[in-house]
Amino acid sequence: MKIYNTLTNKKEEFIPIETNKVRMYVCGPTVYNYFHIGNARPLIFFDVVKNFFEYIGNKVTFVRNITDIDDKLINRSIEEKIPVSQIAEKYTKAFFDDCNALEINPADHHPKATEYINDMIKLIKELVEKKFAYEVNGDVYFSVSKFTGYGKLSGKKLEDLQAGARVEANKQKKHPADFTLWKRAKQGEPKWASPWGKGRPGWHTECVVMSRKLLGGTFDIHGGGIDLIFPHHENEIAQAEASKNQKLANYWMHNGYLNIEGEKMSKSLNNFFTARDILKKYDAEAIRFFFLSKHYRNPIDFNENIIKESSQAVKNFYNCLKSVDYLSFKDEKLNDPDNERKANRDLFLQFMNNDFNTAQVIALLFEIASVVKNNDEPLYRKKIYSHLLVEFGNVLGFFQDLDNKLSNDLSDISGELIELIINIRNLLKKEKNWEIADAIRKDLKEIGIILKDTPKGTNWSINN
Repeated sequence: MKIYNTLTNKKEEFIPIETNKVRMYVCGPTVYNYFHIGNARPLIFFDVVKNFFEYIGNKVTFVRNITDIDDKLINRSIEEKIPVSQIAEKYTKAFFDDCNALEINPADHHPKATEYINDMIKLIKELVEKKFAYEVNGDVYFSVSKFTGYGKLSGKKLEDLQAGARVEANKQKKHPADFTLWKRAKQGEPKWASPWGKGRPGWHTECVVMSRKLLGGTFDIHGGGIDLIFPHHENEIAQAEASKNQKLANYWMHNGYLNIEGEKMSKSLNNFFTARDILKKYDAEAIRFFFLSKHYRNPIDFNENIIKESSQAVKNFYNCLKSVDYLSFKDEKLNDPDNERKANRDLFLQFMNNDFNTAQVIALLFEIASVVKNNDEPLYRKKIYSHLLVEFGNVLGFFQDLDNKLSNDLSDISGELIELIINIRNLLKKEKNWEIADAIRKDLKEIGIILKDTPKGTNWSINN
């Protein structure tokens, strides 16, 4: 197996610290809002990474943290006029609800930052004692110039790092890139006692503490979105190596950006979508297919046409399985005279072992499905390929509710019906039959379906 390691900027052979055991940490949400569709990419991808490691016989310990104390939570609590703890509770629940709706399996551990404050204080004290950190007026900063390896992950050089968009200008700092380890509490903010006064830890410290606590001194894989390389993951490395003089993780994996129709997602551009927004219109497997149809390190562009194609592709897989009545033989042991299982498994392993190339696996699934759909193929061969479709699909996270979906011919039909009604309404509008078009909108609204006309067409959502 080869994995692209951001730390070395090349593919490297993956050698776990312990044979047949993989320890993996992936940065989780800051729970101040519903997570957006771009956040779904690392959630889905690293879900597949775990599945594959288990598929090839490893025991995986997977940790995804919850940041439940941060400036963003404090600002949200002011907006919603409820305590920070209630903001954290509300959006943590929403995170797990949305993950469940996306059919993303939970990690083995979901540590919360507030559960490890004392351990964070201990780490910060250690860094201060070793002169890698300094205190000013109740705030504690990490001194990047004292750590000779700073920039090794991101490729950034200290002399080029000036106060700017990504680095908060602060006259208390000795260097503009010095980052906060402990923040002195302001009036009304959550706070904990520390040697430097009451306050709270900085964001970059929590992941070092929680990953080490749950996975050991050095673990195998640390992952997240490409936006976390700097400053978050760079600052994790600095703290970990400065405090213990040992690597935090051996392999650093980062998925690429998501764009919306060629542009960065932004509320000002009115192209900001939460995962729960998208799930009102599309099935979880369609979203999964969309993300996995591109290599995880490449940027990916989200638009309505592509997600509709993804939805149709998933339906085609189910139609394949229905066409051979898969449920009637799913537990049957089949003869394989031409050893086709091994040939296809070798291909599957080849693609996944090459830095988790799910795009090539998706192409393989199409080839397998074409055999299942081919009426000229003998039944025994169609059965073998049906098993392979489900086997490989399961690793990618598809077919999690297979029995129910194959036995229910009406699955996904509701969304198609709404699209059909919208098309009819659009025809009525072209014919200037405004009265009936408005009546359709009103009737749909009464049953909780909201239509919104835009220059690019009519969007719909379900009013919960």
